[in-house]
Amino acid sequence: WISSLTWATWPPKCAWLPLRTSGKSHSYNLVSKYHKIWKGTKDAISAKDISRKEPVGGVIALKESMKYFDADFFNDSKLREMENGAKEFNVPAFRENRRLVAIKDGGLHDPSVLVFKSSWSWSSKSKVKESEMFDYPQTSMPQRPSNDEDIAFMSIIELGELIRTKKITSRELTDVFLRRLKRYGTVLESVITYTEDLAYKQAKEADDLLEQGKYLGPLHGIPYGLKDIIAVPEYNTTWGSKTFKNQVIDMEAFVYKRLKSAGAVLVAKLVTGSLAYDDIWFGGRTRNPWNIEEFSTGSSAGPTASTSAGLVPFAIGSETAGSITYPAARCGVTALRPSFGTVARTGVMSLSESLDKLGPFCRSAADCAIVLDAIRGADAGDPSSREIALEDPFHVDITKLTVGYLDSAEMEVVKVLSAKGAKLVPFKLNYNVESVQSILNITMDVDMLAHFDNWQREGHDDDYEAQDQWPVELRRARLVPAVDYVQAQRARGRLIREVQESFTVDAFIGNATDWELVCLGNLVGLPIVVVPTGFKSIEHPPKGNTRRRTTVTTGIYAPPDHDHIALALAMAYQSVTDHHKQRPPIDAN
Repeated sequence: WISSLTWATWPPKCAWLPLRTSGKSHSYNLVSKYHKIWKGTKDAISAKDISRKEPVGGVIALKESMKYFDADFFNDSKLREMENGAKEFNVPAFRENRRLVAIKDGGLHDPSVLVFKSSWSWSSKSKVKESEMFDYPQTSMPQRPSNDEDIAFMSIIELGELIRTKKITSRELTDVFLRRLKRYGTVLESVITYTEDLAYKQAKEADDLLEQGKYLGPLHGIPYGLKDIIAVPEYNTTWGSKTFKNQVIDMEAFVYKRLKSAGAVLVAKLVTGSLAYDDIWFGGRTRNPWNIEEFSTGSSAGPTASTSAGLVPFAIGSETAGSITYPAARCGVTALRPSFGTVARTGVMSLSESLDKLGPFCRSAADCAIVLDAIRGADAGDPSSREIALEDPFHVDITKLTVGYLDSAEMEVVKVLSAKGAKLVPFKLNYNVESVQSILNITMDVDMLAHFDNWQREGHDDDYEAQDQWPVELRRARLVPAVDYVQAQRARGRLIREVQESFTVDAFIGNATDWELVCLGNLVGLPIVVVPTGFKSIEHPPKGNTRRRTTVTTGIYAPPDHDHIALALAMAYQSVTDHHKQRPPIDAN
């Protein structure tokens, strides 16, 4: 059983191969020199020679530094040997590797051959054809609302039916959402770039196809937004950072290509917190539409706030450690963090290749299922991506499911799903790994530093928008030894095994923002649907009546590759509740 980092490729006997650079083959002299040391030739430095030398500044410094690696057990002779080996082999090798793959920041090129696979061995029991699309539900014939506000808060299914029946055009929808983006985007600080020209071009194509009798499905002509770590040609992809604010990446991200082929219309690149950390970016800090006195949290701040406020029908965000779950909970939207590997990340800035995931923010769980169906799939540019054979969430019989609930679950959800026929039982995840949060921090920070090594070396961390965030974490990451990074991955593998053995239900309900659970879910690769479940009064409300609220949410978790179960349960809950249909008071007190 293996569920951890594995080799995607393994060239045997590769340790001493000649290095090829710019088409020319030449021996790596530094490796050869180190090889001689291993062979014990006359050039080698013997332990006896080292022991005769008095400790000098380098050894003293190395000895002192070892305590920061929890490795202060070497004597002076061994430290001298380590110092010489590092100078002659390690450092030159580090520099050559950086020259090959680390000149460009962001992790878009040369992905690691160490690939995380989140699938569990039994997840193949319910295989279906990979090419089989979901069977979308029919909706009653909607009437076109008389005002833009009502149009803006319609679901994808409803908007899609309006377009299919030609009661509204994609051009008209694009007008509606661009107006709202320009009106409220500044208030919420949620938009980085309006893709207006592209939007009208794609809307015209969608309308023309419909006139020709060609309908591409429920996303045909539907406007949407992308988190600005996702590349779109001819438009800036800023990563939310002043260092990269003028960057144009001339490639189509996989998720953008998928949505374009489904007929969707890109209207804006939405705020990502700087380098996908939190809600602070080079233009400000994104706010929560339900209470604009507070911030949205999470680096998918723009997609979440924009969806919550009806500025787009849906948006694509990402999560490495909470950037879908946290802002969705704060802004009261329905969101899906899919199983790891479900959506290829080609063309997307990378924090951690074994943790990053793309997912939708929507009006409802049904809308999330529609978007997931359009964007799921593997791509050669993302070795971790997989063609996952999901069942159709619209046809899951929840009366056959056993659903656990943690102590942190919203009990209204438990009662509703029980009334709908699911078997609800108290549940607890049992695992013995106590270092879950530190495993995630080590994994994410070291991976991130590998993708932004050049950024740090050139001192751009001094210009970072929030000095207590990435700058601090990535400086600390510089002190994580390779051996302890690998130990963290081994501990992660143990955690995955223990969670799998403990997962005795089909899904479970629990707090979506409990940090331990967020770390665990991302390390294991669990899918989660964040579901709005109500509202409560804000603390210290302004004088007079106020419509500001604190949103209440819960999470529905499923095993890896069982996103359809979490979606089906969320849809069942939302079929008899209306929390997800409420509109935030952007214009009100």
